[in-house]
Amino acid sequence: MDTEQIVERILREIRAVRSTGEGMPAAAVPETAAAPSFAAESAVTQPFCGKGVFDIAPDSKPCSDSVRSDKLRACDESRSLLLRHMQDTTSARIGIGKCGARLRTATMLQFRADHAAAKDAVLLDVPDTLLSQLGLFSVQTLCSDHEEYLERPDLGAQFSPETRKRISEECSHNMDVQIYAAGGLSSTAITANLANILPALTDGLRARNLTVGTPFFVRFARVSSMDEISELLLPKVICVLIGERPGLATAESMSAYLAYHATKGMPNSKRTVVSNIHRGGVPAVEAGAYIAELIEKMIQKQASGVDFAK
Repeated sequence: MDTEQIVERILREIRAVRSTGEGMPAAAVPETAAAPSFAAESAVTQPFCGKGVFDIAPDSKPCSDSVRSDKLRACDESRSLLLRHMQDTTSARIGIGKCGARLRTATMLQFRADHAAAKDAVLLDVPDTLLSQLGLFSVQTLCSDHEEYLERPDLGAQFSPETRKRISEECSHNMDVQIYAAGGLSSTAITANLANILPALTDGLRARNLTVGTPFFVRFARVSSMDEISELLLPKVICVLIGERPGLATAESMSAYLAYHATKGMPNSKRTVVSNIHRGGVPAVEAGAYIAELIEKMIQKQASGVDFAK
């Protein structure tokens, strides 16, 4: 028997089994030759659209093409509404789609714009016009430029003797609260939020009969720069408003770091932070009012950080 005859014989046997059910296990032999129900077909071809959109009972009759199209259309509309709701409630890049193997043009352009904004936030300076508008004098840490600031975090917490002298002369000592601002890793955050948060914070503190030292601005400062300033001016609570590391969701996020009787070498666990201050997070004015209330409680409890949470 040649190869063609063997193949033909196998095909005949397969067709015979399919038509008669002979040779199949009893449980697998269909009782009738009726066509499969629409419910069985829909389990394969019907797209998932979420529980409760529409259900088809196992014993339901086959639907016409128009009825099936209406149900599939309702499913698509429901999924579109759910996706739009998710996109409206998060800054994450979801449901952006693609074109072939690459991102859509609009998505790619938006990504590049957000990335450029993040780089600008790190590398640009807070404008002097804003500092003049708010009446803030400006000093600088031992970092000479942005490059050194990024490479030497330790220098961002230290001041020259001349700078220490100026801070001491310009600011009051032994106040309840000392506030200063720093560009940190996002000058954009300070530019966007400082003019709104600073008045709300100082007014809130004075309304609680707390004395506030002269606010000022520090270039190329790290969070731990608050320790040296605290030892120099001796406030009960020191507060630094600083730009946070920018991301692709926003480059305007600012944080407030607070410490009670801060000293050099203190662990970060002794600091309290209020973060996510920007127009898409905690609004600056609201954050200022909250921070004032928080500082009052710190002074009452004489603690900050993990000690304040006990």
